[in-house]
Amino acid sequence: MKTVDLIIPCYNEEESLPHFYAEAEKITQKLKTYQFSFWFIDDGSTDHTLAMIQKLAATDPRIHYITFSRNFGKEAALLAGLDQSTGDYVAVMDADCQDPPSLLPDMFEYIESGYDTVATRRVTRKGEPPIRSLFARQFYKIINHLSNIEMVDGARDFRLMSRPVVDAIISCKEYNRYSKGLWSFVGFKTKWIEYTNVQRVAGESKWSFWKLFKYAIEGIVAFSTVPLTLAAFFGILFCFIAFIIILIVIVKTLIFGDPATGWPSLICIIMFMGGLQLFFLGIIGEYLAKTYLEVKNRPRYIIREKK
Repeated sequence: MKTVDLIIPCYNEEESLPHFYAEAEKITQKLKTYQFSFWFIDDGSTDHTLAMIQKLAATDPRIHYITFSRNFGKEAALLAGLDQSTGDYVAVMDADCQDPPSLLPDMFEYIESGYDTVATRRVTRKGEPPIRSLFARQFYKIINHLSNIEMVDGARDFRLMSRPVVDAIISCKEYNRYSKGLWSFVGFKTKWIEYTNVQRVAGESKWSFWKLFKYAIEGIVAFSTVPLTLAAFFGILFCFIAFIIILIVIVKTLIFGDPATGWPSLICIIMFMGGLQLFFLGIIGEYLAKTYLEVKNRPRYIIREKK
């Protein structure tokens, strides 16, 4: 009998957990040819998530959990779950039931047919704020132009992986992790399952627009150096333009003797160039910050309790 570890990152999900466990339990009972273990990763929740997990663990010996010393973020929770997993297969899914456990039987059929990974993607974003959906779609267009790693629009972290895939993901040791890129980076034969968006069963999303924006920047910086190349390109371009303008000003002064006119446009140009310089300094600073975090070699997460 093959073993399967279900990795479920949790952050303030006390309302969702009973619904998730009931649904997951119903599906896993149908998959009698597999031996399941549940790994709940409590990412420093401030509500009663840990108490709920402990209550479930008292009734089901298949349930294990890790609780962090503080909130380290979903990427750290995913990594912790993968680090603890020992199963032949590993599935990653959210506790809010937006990753429907009902897809698991189909996912196992595909992985048994020869695929290394079975991944899921949403084909609709029904229920999301329109502005958030718009920015999400544009992000995937931008990053697929900037990076040589293809990232699928609507891809979820919900996926079923064979052991070699999990080992490959764990072998990626960077501190600044972006799992959607790492799934694509390691490669392997992948089957995509499409489904319509499912609303949260309870609670509220922990991903604000600002958090998603910062996460998008993480992805671009982690999987592309094109912004640095663009900074260098624009630097060269504007140096060339400035040189041409200097020649024009010199010639105009020699011919018309009127070097003082046009100061409002000059101020606008200075403001524009100053803003552009600060923008590209910000890009360079972002890469420097990531390098700084990497070289400190701090642990990606700290475990307070494990069962």
